[in-house]
Amino acid sequence: MKRLWLIFAQTVTVCLGILFLVATLRPQWLSGGTPEPAPAGGAALAPAAGQGAAPFSYAPAVARAAPSVVNIYTAKHVDVPLVPLPADPRLEQFLRGLPGFTRREASTSLGSGVIVRTDGTILTNYHVIEAADAIEVRLRDGRQATARLVGADPESDLAVLKIGLPDLPAIAFDPDPSVRVGDVVLAIGNPFGVGQTTTQGIVSAVGRNRLGLNTYEDFIQTDAAINPGNSGGALIDARGELVGINTAIYSETGGSLGIGFAIPAAAAHRILDEILAHGHVRRGWLGLEPQDITPDLAQAFHLKDTRGAIVARILPGGPAAGAGVRVGDVIRSLDGRAVEDAYDLVNRLAPLAGSQARLTLLRQGRTLTLDVKVGVRPPVRGPGR
Repeated sequence: MKRLWLIFAQTVTVCLGILFLVATLRPQWLSGGTPEPAPAGGAALAPAAGQGAAPFSYAPAVARAAPSVVNIYTAKHVDVPLVPLPADPRLEQFLRGLPGFTRREASTSLGSGVIVRTDGTILTNYHVIEAADAIEVRLRDGRQATARLVGADPESDLAVLKIGLPDLPAIAFDPDPSVRVGDVVLAIGNPFGVGQTTTQGIVSAVGRNRLGLNTYEDFIQTDAAINPGNSGGALIDARGELVGINTAIYSETGGSLGIGFAIPAAAAHRILDEILAHGHVRRGWLGLEPQDITPDLAQAFHLKDTRGAIVARILPGGPAAGAGVRVGDVIRSLDGRAVEDAYDLVNRLAPLAGSQARLTLLRQGRTLTLDVKVGVRPPVRGPGR
């Protein structure tokens, strides 16, 4: 019995040794194929070619979107002071107006844009083409054209250009406007003028506002590297569909620190349609100045929480004044949905221009409901700012 057990133990030891050698030197003999895990979000990634390469690639997504991303070059003339200017804005403005105090020089800048329609319509950032005397567009295939400014919306930092070239590849918009934190995204643009470049990251946050960049802010935040020159370029998903327009970075050095901001594609699409239809963007407006409710104000108005917006000022003859809204009223909801703060109220009014809206107010402890005809917000600043 002892002899049989010794033979069995020796056999098992030899088999384990052979298995170890095979697993080390010829692992492919032990597997019938490599499993392919499904990528997050249902994105279709293609296997990369080559021995030892990463199992999946975003190359199909880039190949689909990159031809629609263009480089934009602008030229303009600026007044350059001949001596350093003081820090006082009023004194600086006065000195700039003095004859012989400044010299007019040519200046060039660069950025990116996205072809959104096959007729040559391009979406970019307003700050890319602001005050430009000439706008040149270069496609990925090497073609160049002079662009015409169709319209601009400085309050959202978007502009629409038009070029006259045939066979233009238009980018596909993501039909699902919802972007989730953790979604894989790729930024395509022309950073530092080196040529078209693609960087990859994830969505870090959504709904970013109060950054002081634009009047209307609802940014996608991403850690995909966005650098100077990327402005106006495309932020795409793993399918190669547009989810945002790259707009700004947070940086203390001028380079990317992993915090970039993009305008959501759904918002950009609405602004595009408004500019093409009317030449400008119409936004809802009540003719009042809302103010956030601080804890102190909540206590003074005997409110249980800080949700809502207090009416700080009313424009005589505006929609709010005509509907009976008064200074000191607390706006709690708009069309049956709670108002979080003043910024939330202004953003939700924007797409309601010309329509009826219902406000729920608190006035001296009483709840009131008022119907108001939303007006069209007068432009604050134009393309020539």
